[in-house]
Amino acid sequence: MVALIVGTVLAVGALAYVLFPLLAGVAPLPRRRARGARDLAAAAEHEAVVALREIEFDRATGKLSDADYDELRARYTERALEALRSTTPVAADDAAEAAVLAYRSRLKRCADCGPRPEPDAVYCSSCGSFLPGACGSCGAAVTEAGAAFCVSCGRQLAA
Repeated sequence: MVALIVGTVLAVGALAYVLFPLLAGVAPLPRRRARGARDLAAAAEHEAVVALREIEFDRATGKLSDADYDELRARYTERALEALRSTTPVAADDAAEAAVLAYRSRLKRCADCGPRPEPDAVYCSSCGSFLPGACGSCGAAVTEAGAAFCVSCGRQLAA
């Protein structure tokens, strides 16, 4: 008889616990703060990356054909790029950002490979093409590989 009473009390208690939120007015959840443009762009970027991972997994498990995979990958990659491009750039007055931009401006650029890590490079360390430079005295562009003198002012170029 004691077991029956204990079981009934436990059942009524569990029922009250489950029904309490429905019967007693529950306060609404606090509203989330409005998202800024940067938060929305980050969320869109995250969603696009997650979608790309999912289609990779679906292709690997055989759920997606190659044609469908190529179409979805192109679509989600474009969305991810749009989200990346829409993010707000870091403020120009940030000291660290200014230092990085100053360092990058000193580097020579290869038309095919981008900025080179060697500040005094004459040829690209990846593809071997000539890296155009400028004359140290007049600033004229040096576009010929192996040029010893500036075509504008005639000064000798640094080797």
